[in-house]
This record gives sequence, C-alpha cells and structure tokens, in this order.
Amino acid sequence: MDIKELIERGETQSLEFKESLKLKDEIGETVSAFSNSDGGTVIIGVSDSGRVLGVDIGKNTLEEFANYIKRNTDPQIFPCIEVVEAEDKKIILIDVAGSQDKPVFFKDKAYKRVGKTSQRISASEIRKLAREEKRRLSWDEQICEDAGLEDIDEEKVGAFLTIAKEERNLRIRGNIPTKEVLRKLKLMKEDKLTNAGVLLFGKEAQRFFRQSEVRCARFKGDEAVKPFVDMKVFGGDILNHVDKALNFTLEHIPRSAWLIPGRPDREEKYLYPPDAVREAIINAICHRDYESASNVQIRVFDDRVEVWNPGTLPDGWTVEKLKEEHESIPKNPLIADHFFLTRLIEKWGTGTIEMIRRCGEWGVPEPEFRDTGTSIVVTFRKSEFTEEFLDSLNLNERQKKAVEFIKTEKKITRTEYEKMSGISERTANRELSDLVKLGIFNKVGRGPNVYYEPTKISPNLAKSRQISPRR
Repeated sequence: MDIKELIERGETQSLEFKESLKLKDEIGETVSAFSNSDGGTVIIGVSDSGRVLGVDIGKNTLEEFANYIKRNTDPQIFPCIEVVEAEDKKIILIDVAGSQDKPVFFKDKAYKRVGKTSQRISASEIRKLAREEKRRLSWDEQICEDAGLEDIDEEKVGAFLTIAKEERNLRIRGNIPTKEVLRKLKLMKEDKLTNAGVLLFGKEAQRFFRQSEVRCARFKGDEAVKPFVDMKVFGGDILNHVDKALNFTLEHIPRSAWLIPGRPDREEKYLYPPDAVREAIINAICHRDYESASNVQIRVFDDRVEVWNPGTLPDGWTVEKLKEEHESIPKNPLIADHFFLTRLIEKWGTGTIEMIRRCGEWGVPEPEFRDTGTSIVVTFRKSEFTEEFLDSLNLNERQKKAVEFIKTEKKITRTEYEKMSGISERTANRELSDLVKLGIFNKVGRGPNVYYEPTKISPNLAKSRQISPRR
C-alpha cells in the first residue's frame, strides 16, 4: 500500500495522524500504546481529517526525535523512522512494533489503544499485562534484568558466528559491534539481554542462573550413593556444556573388545553408543526447564548411564510418544535456534528416535525414557550378553560372533551362520540349538524359513543353563 492509500484510509486502531513534531508528547503516548498492542504507524504532517500539511525537517530532526522517544520510554523503544513525500510535501512515518517486553511506559505512564485513541492504562491493567506477557514469552526470551553487555564474552560470540556460518550459512558479519550481533540473533531486546543471551554467551552465566550448571557423577555399583568415584560440576556457557559432559561420561564408560562377524580381530568399543549419549545430553541442556532449580545431571553406574533433564513433557505427551515420529516443540525456542545454528540439533523432533536407532546399531538395548513428574530421565543400559558373560557360558568363538551379529542385525539364519563360521550344516544346527537352550536365541518359523532372533532373558538364568564347551 502506498502512502496516499494509507492516508486515505484514515485513522484506525493501528494508524494515527499528527500535525506536527511539536506534539511530541502525544506522539510518545501513541508509541507506548502501539508498543503495548500489536504495533502501528504514526504519520506526522497530516491532520486528523487526513489533509497533508507536511513538516519542516532539519539536519538533526529525525535523530533528535528518535533520541527523545528512546530517553522517555521504558523499556526503551527504537521505532523505524523515515521521511516520505505526499502531495509534494515531506511527512514522517514512524513504524512501531508490538513490544516483546510489555508494558512499555512513556514518561512513567503506560498507554493502550482503544479504537482510534491512546488511553492511559490503570495500575491493575499494568499488572495484568505484565503477567500475560510473561506467560506468553518463553523463559529464554525474557529479559535478564541484572545482566548487561559487559557480561557478554565477545570471543564466544565471534566463535559462534564462525561455526554458524560454516554449518548453516548464517549471514551476520563478524566485524559489526557485538550489540548489533546480539540484536540480529534476537538475544538482545531494546538494549537488554535475554536469558538465552546470558546462557549462550555470558562470561559467568551461573552468576545469574546457578541452575544452568551440569553435574556429572560416577557412582560405584548400581545405586546413587556416596562416596563418588568421581564428580564434576561444569559451569560456563551452555554450548560448551555438551562436550564437557560427554567427555566426562566417556572417561567413565569402559571399553570392551567386541567380536565383529566376518573379521578375525576384535574391535574396542564403548559399552554405550557415544552419539546416542551425546544426543541425550544435548536434549537435556537445550530443552530443560530453566525455571526449575534442578541441574541437568549425568549419572554413570556400573550397569547404566542416566541423563536427567529437569522439566516435563509437553501437555498431552507420554514417554511412549518419544519412541515414535513426533513434532518438535522446544521449551526454549531461542536456545534451540542457536543449537540448530551450530548443528547440535536439527529441530525435527528426531532426537529420541536417533538415540533408539544408534543403540540398535550398537547392539545394546533401546534407551529407556521415564517421566518422574519433575524430570525426564533417559537410561542407557549395556548389553546383558557381554563377552565376559558369554565366556562364562562356555560358548565357542563362532557362537559369540553369532550373538554379536544378532545384536545389530536382529536375526540370523542357519545358512548365514554356516557361511560366517565355515562349518557344516550339522554343526551349525547343533550350535544354534545350544544358544536356544541357553535362552539367548529364539527359534522362529519352520523348515527353510527358520531364523533365530534374540530373546530377553536374565543373564543369571542363562548361566544356570550353562552348556559344555564346544570347539
């Protein structure tokens, strides 16, 4: 719509005319009113009836007026001001966006739009508006009142821009002021830092949000009781928490020699897939409830790893939904945006499905998802049939390789076992039958369609069925 059509529409709830810049207080009140609604436009140099009067514009007119609005609004407003021509006369357009930090005051008073007029908001309405605005904004989008630009680590911002450009082709120049970068990233609003900005790039994020620490512990045995074998608390910005927590976890997960079907040598592997554990840590740090006083916790036991994520699932969700295709509903959209820009997440709701897939490929049980009411817990368990346990059953090397094969491939046929092991049909049948007797394999089907699949069984039960060694 061109300026002529805009003026011809006349004043509305989102459009107001002012004859002159001399009415700067009335203009300021309208800026407050538009900021406290969905935004609007003030046209200066036009009468209430829509007659174009024009305005005299000096060298510093626009800058001085913008500073006047900035000085007298709280939180400070930076409207878009431009000069256009109508009927060969210069007029000023002031575009005001709806503020994300309501209520906005002008000279210590807040205003709202009622039809075509700007009216003062009562004290009770101000309180109500503030409550509604806080509920509307996610926690990470809210202003961190105690933090300032001096609390931001500029080197971290620069490093982030480099990574985001490489990973997602982010087009923000690194040579512009940090303040402008943060505005473009939506981490700064009207000269104030958001909670997300502090967590992502703060020099000392925990000075403002102690709950953002990540706590990691290695327990002895399978219970969360002291003394710790090792314990660390990681502070700093949350982007770096991921690698710190993962490195701690991997330091305390033993490696074991895995038999690889078709290969003569064993391969050293962690008991749990590192990529799946990393995904759980990322989800916990990115999607946790930062209004909770609890910390993200990584608990490493002899038989499992647990990742504790403070918070709850979206309304109507159960943990079963995490195991199927689902939409992405980030609790912290600003933080999620920046995790996406560094390729820590993909924002498709595939994180939990990826954990399940990785565990399947690794030959360990699917991760368990548990809702405690205050936290979501992801548990990774090691395969029951470790090499040490298989040795205790007197299995030969061929049978051990079959167990490793079936962990990842989910089934095996007699023909596959023969080719893998280089043995006769008779020997293959006998050795597979032994694995069925032990309760490690289930036999499925009849005749030429027979195959073997893994069965869930307590290792103690399998051990009680121990067989004589076959070579």
